[in-house]
Amino acid sequence: MSDELLTIDDMDVDGRRVLLRADFNVPLTPVSLGVPVGVADDTRIRAALPTIEELCRRGARLVLVSHLGRPGGRDPSWSMQPVANRLGRLTGAPVRLAPAVIGTDVRELTRRLQPGQMLMLENVRFEAGETRNDPRLAAALAELADRYVDDAFASAHQRHASTSGVAYLLPSAAGRLMAREVYALTTVVDEPARPLVAVLGGARLGDKVGVVRRFLELADVVCIGGGMCFPFLAALDHKVGQSLSPREDVGRARAALREVAGATDRLVLPEDLQLAKWGIDASAVSESLDGVEVPDGWMGLDIGERTAARYAEAVLTAATVFWNGPMGLFELPQFAGGTHVVAEAVASTSATTIVGGGETVEAVRQCGHEESVNHLSTGGRATLEFLEGPELPGVEVLRRDRPIQLRDATGPEPDAPAASRALTRGSSGRG
Repeated sequence: MSDELLTIDDMDVDGRRVLLRADFNVPLTPVSLGVPVGVADDTRIRAALPTIEELCRRGARLVLVSHLGRPGGRDPSWSMQPVANRLGRLTGAPVRLAPAVIGTDVRELTRRLQPGQMLMLENVRFEAGETRNDPRLAAALAELADRYVDDAFASAHQRHASTSGVAYLLPSAAGRLMAREVYALTTVVDEPARPLVAVLGGARLGDKVGVVRRFLELADVVCIGGGMCFPFLAALDHKVGQSLSPREDVGRARAALREVAGATDRLVLPEDLQLAKWGIDASAVSESLDGVEVPDGWMGLDIGERTAARYAEAVLTAATVFWNGPMGLFELPQFAGGTHVVAEAVASTSATTIVGGGETVEAVRQCGHEESVNHLSTGGRATLEFLEGPELPGVEVLRRDRPIQLRDATGPEPDAPAASRALTRGSSGRG
């Protein structure tokens, strides 16, 4: 199909310099003398290993690029050095850190790379042009390589120089993680086995209203939990007490129910809740509410046992399940029950299961069910935007029917005017 992704299966990398955009935006351990000591959680680094190790086995001269945090310019506390160190330990191979992102010295280091060797560029957000998709930065990045591979699905919603602009200047393809993410999420929205059940939670409806609307159109059943349920309950004239329910979110919920045909038939809301007195802290006592009329001075912090059982039943009778967002304040044990019941059901069902979102993935791991889920999405915001419908900038450029390609597998460097025209086209749009 013309809309399929180009992947590294389509790319000759032997002896070629390959610029690999990875997602190494990992939490760091506390800094010492202004320099981070190490990586606190290497999950995202491990997720990139299949692509990294395969490219090295195939003789690529690997140039790794990623952002880390949101530094305001060059800041040693956001250096990629801890990431390079951890990647070296995980692969058992040295990973040298370049002194900068671009420049003469960096270009020389890339030229000296031997097949199977790795060089990591400094934090790409040290360059102000990264988030602006500056054509000059994209062109400078393209000078460092012969090929471009994007394995950073978590950044695919951003039209940045390293995620979009450079891909128009080099033969480009998706890495294993990127391809797996796109395939899994496309299956959910294009050809899901039915019934399709979506379980959606989290704190704010405003952050996910697009995804809720999309699933109200696509899914057979949409179960809403977490703080997101209260704007819907309020829109249906239930009392929500001090539960998280901003007026604008109530308006969004009311609009979704009004504008999506048949929405109320597919929407499943809580029928009982776990409450706490206003002013929540770790010592808060969970009180059961049989019903959803929350008294003044109280706030809902989890779905109730009856609701959790109903949501679990929906999951267990589904053929495809998408889950994003916890059912309550699961960080506190007294409000984690609903999330854990859903996690157990997702782990037990024979359906195809896709779990997206950092907190949701954390909840699955907390319950020890990571290996029982078909796909744990690394995307966060990118996952939600992909499901909302518009093509992500970092994905569209990897399609077989991409708008342009300035180099073929053996072609020469693009001329400067052509590169300039391509970058002008590639930097338009949202990001």
